[in-house]
Amino acid sequence: MSDFSFRGMEFLFRIIDFVYPYIVKRVQNFGIQPGMTVVDYGCGPGRYTTRFANLVGDNGRVFAVDIHELAIEGVKKRIQKQGLKTITPILAKAYDSGIPDGTADIVCAIDVFFKITDPSAFLKELRRITQPEGFLVIDNPHESRKETKRKIAASGYWEVTEESKDHLKCKPVSAA
Repeated sequence: MSDFSFRGMEFLFRIIDFVYPYIVKRVQNFGIQPGMTVVDYGCGPGRYTTRFANLVGDNGRVFAVDIHELAIEGVKKRIQKQGLKTITPILAKAYDSGIPDGTADIVCAIDVFFKITDPSAFLKELRRITQPEGFLVIDNPHESRKETKRKIAASGYWEVTEESKDHLKCKPVSAA
């Protein structure tokens, strides 16, 4: 995504969040608890990242991961402005986040899966950074639910265990 497009998206999200602040309510359904480690993979401008930080509290941790430098800059500004000390921004290289194996209780990939050119490689990385008892929250409003579930199953790294109107919850496949 070009810098211009990213800034346009960020501006549009600010308007949407001001008019219709649904994110606060939506993240309540993700299962995030105080003290957890959450990875916001494809964090964009950090709309969800800061909400996750509020949910995990001072004893939790949030990794904000994106491949776009402007996303990481935006998250850093939010951290500074809101005084959030539990967020670590990470500029990923392709599908490599650099997060240690088995770090995350929950990985959230919100509105990013449609941009992924190699879903299996992406899902493998998410599996690698997730604890064996952790889970993935993923949504993909830009393609059919059936296609998203097909890609998840085809990867062999995740199993869909719960489905709501706006996201899927997946557990790691133990043989991965």
